[in-house]
Amino acid sequence: MAHGDHPFALQVEGTEYRVAYEPAESTTGTFGGNSNWRGPIWFPMNYLIFESLQTFHHYYGDAFRVGCPTGSGCHMTLSEVAADLSRRLSGIFLNDDKGNRPVYSRMDRFRNDAHWKDLVPFYE
Repeated sequence: MAHGDHPFALQVEGTEYRVAYEPAESTTGTFGGNSNWRGPIWFPMNYLIFESLQTFHHYYGDAFRVGCPTGSGCHMTLSEVAADLSRRLSGIFLNDDKGNRPVYSRMDRFRNDAHWKDLVPFYE
């Protein structure tokens, strides 16, 4: 991959700033860990995927089934796959049965503080 082998670098007043390919976890706290998968662009992209799966389900019907998750041995219709993926994505940000949001599993303020616990900042 070109960006992995040759990251962009810029020298400004003796300090080097770099933009490099970082798979999975970010190398700095600036981007909130695994920012590649939790940024705002992923919700609209996933919505388009869910809608496409529903459209293909309308065409292929209930007889067409795929493994979900891949390799699990469980088979679902494309409509069921769309619903499952939607549930899993939403589950990152919705309260679980204990009232915690997985996205804030390590942030006490967002879990317990009455002024913050119902706020779901969505940025990156």
